[in-house]
Amino acid sequence: MSIARDNVLDWIKLCVNVIHENKDYLVQLDAAIGDADHGANMDRGFQAIINKMPEISDKDIGTIFKTCGMTLLSTVGGAGGPLYGTFFLQAGMKTAGKMELSLEDWSNALEAALSGVVMRGKAELGDKTMVDALTPAVKALKEAVEKKLPIGKALAQSADAASQGMVGTIPLVARKGRASYLGERSAGHQDPGATSTHMLLKAAADTWANC
Repeated sequence: MSIARDNVLDWIKLCVNVIHENKDYLVQLDAAIGDADHGANMDRGFQAIINKMPEISDKDIGTIFKTCGMTLLSTVGGAGGPLYGTFFLQAGMKTAGKMELSLEDWSNALEAALSGVVMRGKAELGDKTMVDALTPAVKALKEAVEKKLPIGKALAQSADAASQGMVGTIPLVARKGRASYLGERSAGHQDPGATSTHMLLKAAADTWANC
């Protein structure tokens, strides 16, 4: 089984809906340790993506991801734009020309996305950022590839790992971004970037459960 281009489009549409539905929640999380704009910024970016759908729906997966990345770069303010833009751009480079993805293809794309985010944000595991959700998700996915697990099960495990990483940001003291200005006061709050990352990966697991 594989993840077809239409499955990818369905995932992106679900991401748009999930981010929109959780906009206020993400704002609440960001209000505690940031500028209270993560939800609004992400929603604006993904609403811009949905407007691009008619022009990308017949393109290859790499082009779809790159278009999403460029759209987020140009519409999302704060740190989210460069980081999520890089996420999709790097995934797009790994999937260039492809009309369907194997589990290994998606694993490689997500690994490239993580590398791009780390390079762009200069964050590492434990800094209380989206990297704390994305790193364990990639690790779980690569292990699933090695075990030759079905796509649905592999993605569920990846999303679960992202969830654990997201919750794991709560006790951390932020070392990057706006939250780092709070020092010890940033502890006790869930990172909004890790939360939105989990939302996207959970949406992938939900959309591609039967691929």
